[in-house]
Amino acid sequence: MQETKVKILIVDDHEVVRMGLRTLLERRPNFLVVAEAGTVAESVTMAEQSQPDVVVMDIRLPDGSGVEACREIREKLPATRVIMLTSYADEEALYGSIMAGASGYLLKQTRGQSLAEAIERVARGESLLDPAVTTKVLERMRQLARGDSDELAQLSPQERKILALIAEGKTNKEIAEDVFLSDKTVKNYVSSILGKLNLRRRTEAAAFMAERRVRKQE
Repeated sequence: MQETKVKILIVDDHEVVRMGLRTLLERRPNFLVVAEAGTVAESVTMAEQSQPDVVVMDIRLPDGSGVEACREIREKLPATRVIMLTSYADEEALYGSIMAGASGYLLKQTRGQSLAEAIERVARGESLLDPAVTTKVLERMRQLARGDSDELAQLSPQERKILALIAEGKTNKEIAEDVFLSDKTVKNYVSSILGKLNLRRRTEAAAFMAERRVRKQE
């Protein structure tokens, strides 16, 4: 009986990186790279078309965040698992990825064997983190257990400012003008905020802030 292959979608904005990953992964007889993508929009489209078992996702993409792409793919394809593969042990991206439904978070300096094993584990339904970022997650869990972590405490000052502007109903373009950032940077901030607060849409963020105001007035 022929072994079922793990279907993989590779998402990275650098073609050379995608080629390297494809070559590395296709050396294993149980892996099949079914598609590649270089942007958030392409990743969602290719995921819907190819129905992969596992997506290997870069976080920084030209048109947005891989965290945003992960959230959208997981909403459309709940059976598809996502591994974030990034050069940065960034705390915001880490928590955003977990909240968006990623099953794994690995740094690009990980060895090829470790990446292959991670894909196999995630395809079986397991979750994993790179040892380099595990300490941050454990500390966050300790904070939650102690009850000393307010929901907004996990946001940076800039993120809290942008969240307040979202609550006012402002668009990304309007927010960008207010905080002197590019539209793309604001979009990335919004994705990070939603991920940290376990929210899916801007309207939910606005409702979140409205509820907090009501609680303070009571």
